[in-house]
Amino acid sequence: MNATGSRRSVPDRARKRAIRALAAELGVAYSVAARLLTAPAPDTGRGSGVPIGVDEHRAWMFAAREHRTFNSRVRDTRLAAEIPLGRAAHLTTRFPPLRSTAGIGPLYHGEGRETAIAMLYAVVVHESPQLLPPADELAWAAELGEEAAVDIACAALDRAARLLLDQDRWRLWVRVEAALTAGEADPDRRRRDPAITLGRELRSTSLRGSLDGARQILDALLVEPYDCHPPGARVRVGGRPGTIVGADWAQAGPPTGYQVRLDDEADGLTAESGAELELIPG
Repeated sequence: MNATGSRRSVPDRARKRAIRALAAELGVAYSVAARLLTAPAPDTGRGSGVPIGVDEHRAWMFAAREHRTFNSRVRDTRLAAEIPLGRAAHLTTRFPPLRSTAGIGPLYHGEGRETAIAMLYAVVVHESPQLLPPADELAWAAELGEEAAVDIACAALDRAARLLLDQDRWRLWVRVEAALTAGEADPDRRRRDPAITLGRELRSTSLRGSLDGARQILDALLVEPYDCHPPGARVRVGGRPGTIVGADWAQAGPPTGYQVRLDDEADGLTAESGAELELIPG
């Protein structure tokens, strides 16, 4: 091989390695990863409502989800229907961390956010089992391969899990421990095994730093059917730019307000209603 051929082969091998790595990370075919790697970075993932900013990695994650095969979507919705562990894993993947947020730090982050969400679901199942969707309805929705169908079935459960985070945090951990203790003694393995798994996590991992990320994931999930603003959306409040970092909820309906971190007041939050916000395009 001559020198020119050798020089050409090195970047070619590097490109193939990069494609394989991207395919493995996103769980898509090699050909899909190749197209994603050579295409311009998408501005948004699933539409204008998904905050991306300049976080190209998050953009690729959303773009890859759009290229999933039907079988891949069904596997994902089946996972989303497995409460509590599967649904928590699904949501954590579906709403990945947003790392570039106008200098206010990452959103949707925290190493334990998946475990925290699963524990919230465990509390709801323990305290309000009537909110669980019927098993046959959930199984039917999962086979459609449409995450929105599972979301509809789990809407009451999802909202109840999110509302737990508006209550006293110290009291929340007491309720989590009570739910897991009850679950560990449940004769049904479908409840006992997740409770045992989460109990180990509760005793060995500090999850307090992941609760904000868990809250933002659930906020993003709940705003979707109302076409409202998820955490990370850039807005103006009285002409001043800022970033939505959370939403406020009632027992039903769209968000009643938003928590906004203004660019010129990075250490403080302001609560605003949706009518007072002006969305910044892009």
